[in-house]
Amino acid sequence: MRIKKLAEASDKSFNQIEKELGYSRNALSNYKGKSMPSAIRLLELAEYFDVTPRYLMGLDEIYFKEKSEDSLVEFIFENLNKKQKLDMYRLSQGWLVHEMEWNEN
Repeated sequence: MRIKKLAEASDKSFNQIEKELGYSRNALSNYKGKSMPSAIRLLELAEYFDVTPRYLMGLDEIYFKEKSEDSLVEFIFENLNKKQKLDMYRLSQGWLVHEMEWNEN
């Protein structure tokens, strides 16, 4: 399950999430291994994190329910580490300079 990654991305602890969802303490810890939540809990968690149940189960790589390109780009960028973000910045900057030069000609 990808709950840990989603919790980290939302800057929340398992305890905070459990409290907000009305779950017992350490309820989410059960899903760190191979244990799977019930269908109802899976839907609750998917709704809470605004992801698809298939993403939570590891069946899909992209978790947004909506299919907009902006959301996908934001998701990808947010999930990069600092080095990857800097690399992306450099690539974008190079691309922008190239585009500006091309448009001037």
